[in-house]
Formats: sequence, C-alpha cells, structure tokens
Amino acid sequence: MSCYTIERGDPARRQRVAGWLDGLDQVSPETREAIITAWVTTWTSSPFETLEDMPYSLHAPSYRLMDHVNEVTRAGLDLAKRAARDWGRTTEPDVLVPILILHDIDKPLLMVREREVVRGSTLSKELPHGVPGAMLLRELGFGHRIVSTVATHATNAPFHGSTTEAWLLHYADLFATDHALMSTGGKPFYQRHWA
Repeated sequence: MSCYTIERGDPARRQRVAGWLDGLDQVSPETREAIITAWVTTWTSSPFETLEDMPYSLHAPSYRLMDHVNEVTRAGLDLAKRAARDWGRTTEPDVLVPILILHDIDKPLLMVREREVVRGSTLSKELPHGVPGAMLLRELGFGHRIVSTVATHATNAPFHGSTTEAWLLHYADLFATDHALMSTGGKPFYQRHWA
C-alpha cells in the first residue's frame, strides 16, 4: 500500500492550495501546476480535513504548516537575492522555488492529530522525513536537484546536498523553524547545545 495517491483535485481544492502558497508567481506554469498537484496529493492523502489543520511539527503542534512553508519560501527567496548579489551564487527559480515550497511536502503524511494531541503517524516510523516527499516529487516528474534536496534537507539527515539551493533551504528552514518554536514557547535551534 502506498503512503499517498496522486490526486490532481477539483478546481476548488487546487485554487485553495494555490491561494496560500507564496512564490508560485516566480515559476513556469508547468512547475506551478506540479507544485499544486503535490500539495493536493498530500492533503487528500493525509488525515487532515483542511490545510489549516496541518501541524508544522511535533515540537510546535499548534503552529500551522502552511505558515511555516510560506516563511521558508520568503526567507529563501530573500537569501537567494543576497547570495547572488554579494557572492555571485545564483539559482534558477524553477529549481529553488519548488525546493522551498515543497521541502515539507510529506509532513501531512507523517503526523496525525488525536484528541488534540499531535503524534507521529505509522509512516513516520517507516521512513524519515524528506524521503516520502522525495518519492512523491520523483513520481510527479520533478528534477533530481529538487528531489535530492527535499530528501536530504532534514537536520537529522545523514548528509546534506552541496548545491546553492540546499544551502539556502537549510538556513531559510532553520530561520522559520526557530520562529515557530519561539512563538509556541519552544527552544530555538540556535540556543540548543549538542553534546
């Protein structure tokens, strides 16, 4: 049994997804449609009835995934402008933007909410975060740089990509993660000490 079923969704559902995603105006129409299909797929394959119901993290369960995704996208695009201007590190919008928007595409499949408590799903014990998302993106025809960056972006991944896009995602994701953690009373990554 698959952890998701590819679903294009009806026009209303596709419009609902398109309406909350920052950055769609910066990609080609084909990439835009593939991004929307990816989010419709995980939404319809998840236990969450609405986009607003999807939690960002077990560590910040009241923080909405849709807010985190947009924060990462905006921060990543801002960082990309600085990296290009200051250091000559350029990116292609049809590569960077999907990475930013889709980096947490599998989170709706990795969590469930029971009696207002968010916990890991069965899938979260079978595959690490990033891998189910990469599988979906490969099936939808996204390129290798997008798929591999999503697959290896989690902080606990055994290794991380060496592309400019992977580097930008890392810092945008941690920046937005710290905001989510601090706004829900958690300890941000920058204050954690690793033994």
